Amino acid sequence: MGGIAQLARQKGYSVTGCDTNVYPPMSTQLQDIGIQIFEGYSPDQVQIHPDLFIIGNALSRGNPLVEIILDQNLPYTSGPQWLAEHILNDTYTLAVAGTHGKTTTASILSFLLEEAGLSPGFLIGGVPHNFEISARLGKSPFFVVEADEYDTAFFDKRSKFVHYRPRVAILNNLEYDHADIFANLAAIETQFHHFIRTIPASGLIIMNSTSTALGRVIEKGCWTPILRFNDEHGFHAKNNDVTGKFDLYLESEQIGMLDWELLGEHNCQNALAAIAAAHYAGVPLKQAITSLKKFQGVKRRLEIRGIKRGITVYDDFAHHPTAIATTLAGLRNKIGSARLLAVIEPRSNTMKLGVLKEALGPSLNEADIVFCHAPENLGWDVTSSLATLGSSARTYNNIDLIVSDIVKEAKPGDHILIMSNGSFDGIHEKILSALS
Repeated sequence: MGGIAQLARQKGYSVTGCDTNVYPPMSTQLQDIGIQIFEGYSPDQVQIHPDLFIIGNALSRGNPLVEIILDQNLPYTSGPQWLAEHILNDTYTLAVAGTHGKTTTASILSFLLEEAGLSPGFLIGGVPHNFEISARLGKSPFFVVEADEYDTAFFDKRSKFVHYRPRVAILNNLEYDHADIFANLAAIETQFHHFIRTIPASGLIIMNSTSTALGRVIEKGCWTPILRFNDEHGFHAKNNDVTGKFDLYLESEQIGMLDWELLGEHNCQNALAAIAAAHYAGVPLKQAITSLKKFQGVKRRLEIRGIKRGITVYDDFAHHPTAIATTLAGLRNKIGSARLLAVIEPRSNTMKLGVLKEALGPSLNEADIVFCHAPENLGWDVTSSLATLGSSARTYNNIDLIVSDIVKEAKPGDHILIMSNGSFDGIHEKILSALS
């Protein structure tokens, strides 16, 4: 929603917005371009008399502002619908979908197009360091959009990505997530099938060949050519040492060797998908490899927030067990035998419901010590879910106690990895400040 607000502002609209607990980097981005943010959802905001309310999917019936919009029959729409009708309707859209890696892959793809002089527009659910903004209109027909399978709004229960109608779609992977709105993995596969139906025969699907769930989606029906990655008949990597180096192949031809800053097998896959899409858009493969060496990553994706007393503190958006495990594995390969302290907050709707609680403990195996925030109202027993980790796992219902214990435990040379899809009550700065 913050990215859509930026696009609307760039397009010449006057824009205001409201939310609760707005935090950086999005809050500062919006304020810097003159978008006023109101705290809360007061019905008084209808007195601004906007031409249109764009309602995010976090809001539901009972919200005071939503209720007065409905009572007064004021014009409203969803973010994806507005994006489709006002931005994507005349662009060459490249959409990045999948359970994991959407933000990083969309950021890489946007950067590859930018480096090739194609000046794409983009809407990304994070802030790429190479751009320092999450959305822009661009100066060419190309537009990269992060395509989410979560539902659109309280009045439109279709997945967001059904609105986008891309020419090119990346399907990175597919696992069970969003347990608050999807009963099972099959329900998500159905939404991906609906997405597939919107892609023209003259377009392209770039698909991870190792995903059995994506294979089932394709079996439901596909009318678009498919280019596979992680497949010897498509784009694939060899000699991947998960520290940022691998050889890139297209079928049997070696294209070159990539040596970049991003770690882990998951980022290798993100790179393969983005290179394939950029190549289809006209970026030469060798140029893409050269450009990727300059890619600086995305905020909140294994981002170093600071180093104090020889202790490095990282921030990462990981909140699904698969993402937690791959992020930890990537960092472990970088730091070797140094101690790795993992700090986790099960904050996503899926994790709050406890649907993936059995996978949480094993996903943290690479950490030497685990500090987990378990608020009293969570609804399931985090301690038992982490029992497989033995004495290395500690649970807390108070963030200040986590900070205090981390500072007592941390030693020079340690690496502290904080994982949450929210602000985590500013725990990153609290730790860095306490370490000082």
